[in-house]
Amino acid sequence: CHIIFDYGCEDNWFWFIWFVFTGLFVLAGHLYPLINAKPVTHSAQTPNILLFSPHFKRPNMSEELQMIIEDAEDGMKKAISHLETELTKIRAGKASPTMLDGINVDYYGSPTPIAQVANISVLDVRTISIQPWEKNMLAQIERSIMQANIGITPQNDGNQIRLFMPPLTEERRKELFKKAGGEGEHSKVAIRNIRRDAIEQVKKLQKDGLSEDEAKDGEKTIQEITDKHIVLVEKHLAAKEKEMMTV
Repeated sequence: CHIIFDYGCEDNWFWFIWFVFTGLFVLAGHLYPLINAKPVTHSAQTPNILLFSPHFKRPNMSEELQMIIEDAEDGMKKAISHLETELTKIRAGKASPTMLDGINVDYYGSPTPIAQVANISVLDVRTISIQPWEKNMLAQIERSIMQANIGITPQNDGNQIRLFMPPLTEERRKELFKKAGGEGEHSKVAIRNIRRDAIEQVKKLQKDGLSEDEAKDGEKTIQEITDKHIVLVEKHLAAKEKEMMTV
């Protein structure tokens, strides 16, 4: 024991055992997460499109192809967002605060959304209440709504402004159906154009050396993304039609 330490044998054995157990404890702490880790698996029900999020890099896929797929998906998401915005502007006779989106009021010389200067609430299916936080803003809000030409005349009682949605006639309902369908078709065209451009970029990569199998895999993925977003367009249109039918 004198070979290991220069102190007494009893102290040597104490410290030797302490170092051994401490080392084993630290080693076990590092090995435990690895031993108990569960392998990552993908369910058969998980759409393949989830493998192509911006935070996932598929093994053996070139960086250029990955970027084409991600850019295409981002563009299609923007097309869906635009459709959602346009559909909210189609008033189905149901009161909604979103009908005031994009209407600004002059707040001490600065154009400000109405929602930032007043409390907007839905009193019932056909009535919206606008309660300014500063009473002197009533006239400004009323003027801004009139100038926005949303087809509703604001009712100012001196304390709040109310907007009354007129009931839908059958003729008006058909017009709204047609308008919503037109917006949906514009979105589909935009999505398909994005698909076309993305596939053309994949074909160009193939000419520059991308393997045929990888090119086909990329085109298949782009088509899956396209199909998913076309389905989203149909769902949005169906929801809007249902909204217009139940008002």
